[in-house]
Amino acid sequence: MATTNDLKNGMVLKLDGGQLWSVVEFQHVKPGKGPAFVRTKLKNVMSGKTVDKTFNAGIKVETANVDRRGMQFSYKDGADFVFMDTETYDQLPVSPDVVGDAANYLLEGFDATVAMYEGSALYVELPASVELTIKYTEPGVQGDRSTGGTKPAELETGYEIAVPLFITTGEKVKVDTRSGDYLGRVNN
Repeated sequence: MATTNDLKNGMVLKLDGGQLWSVVEFQHVKPGKGPAFVRTKLKNVMSGKTVDKTFNAGIKVETANVDRRGMQFSYKDGADFVFMDTETYDQLPVSPDVVGDAANYLLEGFDATVAMYEGSALYVELPASVELTIKYTEPGVQGDRSTGGTKPAELETGYEIAVPLFITTGEKVKVDTRSGDYLGRVNN
């Protein structure tokens, strides 16, 4: 248990009958009149839904002990993604629903953070950006600006992103894992 005065970004709370909510942002407010309160933005750990919630200052909230571990993606076993704990070398199968959009950027050997609660994986968090090779993209035609200067390109993971016309097949690019945006070329 903690009070609303102890809230921090990233803290996981157990609310509404055991649902887990991660604190995205919080703000302590002390109006001139009336009691102080804490305005928060919470994200449901399972569904990803975001809500705004206000708590009175100083009330007790139940916190969930979420264990965030550095793991390495090993391989895909059927539908499951198998991660290896980098400290204990234990293998952990994680279902595709839990991996979510991170699957678009996972290659064998990539590091990720896996959040665990009571023995089961809650979500997989990748670094903000990853470097991947372009598996295939059409050659850019000089003077073709009808598409705003971008074209589709397939990454080595099979995921498709939009890249500038000058990018060619086989080049390594940096991709934002939160939005899927092209961030730039990687110079080897």
